Amino acid sequence: MLNTVKPYNTEAGKKHEVEEMFDNIAPKYDLLNHVLSMKIDVLWRNTLVKWLNKDQPKEVLDVATGTGDLAIAVQKGTGAQIVGFDLSQQMLNVGIDKIKKLNLDGKISMIKGDAENMPFESNKFDAVTVAFGVRNFENLEKGLAELRRVVKEDKSVYILEFSKVEGFLGPLYMFYFKNILPQIGKLVSKDNRAYTYLPDSVNAFPFGEKMKNILLETGFKNVEYKKLSLGIATIYKATK
Repeated sequence: MLNTVKPYNTEAGKKHEVEEMFDNIAPKYDLLNHVLSMKIDVLWRNTLVKWLNKDQPKEVLDVATGTGDLAIAVQKGTGAQIVGFDLSQQMLNVGIDKIKKLNLDGKISMIKGDAENMPFESNKFDAVTVAFGVRNFENLEKGLAELRRVVKEDKSVYILEFSKVEGFLGPLYMFYFKNILPQIGKLVSKDNRAYTYLPDSVNAFPFGEKMKNILLETGFKNVEYKKLSLGIATIYKATK
C-alpha cells in the first residue's frame, strides 16, 4: 500500500519530502512534541518500554528514531544496546547531542538510512521498535516486511502510532488535531506544512483491527495491540 499523503505535495517522492520536512523541523521537534502532546508522549513510550522489557532484549533496533527519545527510553528501561535508525540527518544530529549529554553514546549508536531498505542482516535484533514512524513510510507493507526481516524468529516488533479517538470525544479531539495543533506547529517550527501533514497522515492511516490485519498479512504470526489515552495512540506488538 503506497502512502500517498505527503508533507509538501511536490513532484518528489514521499521519502524525499519526509526527509526534508524532518530536517526542517529538527531544531524545534522535541519542544513541539512535548508541548502539543502535553508530555503524554513520554507516558506512551514508557508503556511500550514496560511491554518490551518482558522480552529481556539485549540488542534493539529503533527505526524512525528521530531525536532518539524512544531509543533513550528503551536503553534506560532494558539496559540493551540500541541502534537508532532514521532518514533525517538533522534529527539524528539532535539525538546524538542528547545521547552524549546523557553519557549513553557507548550504549546507543545512530545511523542514517531508509527503513524500507535497511543495511542489517536478517534475524539480527531481539526487538525492533518504531514510534510515530510507520505512518511516514512510502510503502507501508515494504517497510513492515523490513521490520519483520531484521527481528529474530519468535521476537517482536513494537509499533507506537497515532490512531483515532472514538466515541463522543472524537469530534472534539479532531477539531484540536486539525485546527489548533497545526497553528501552534506553524508558529514554533516556521514550517507551514509539517503540522498539517500530521493530522492528514493520521486520518489516512489504518489503525486497530485494520492495522493488525495488515501486520498479519505481512507475515507476523501473532499481533496484539493496546489503545492508549482513549485511542489517541496505539501500541502494536507483532511477533515473527
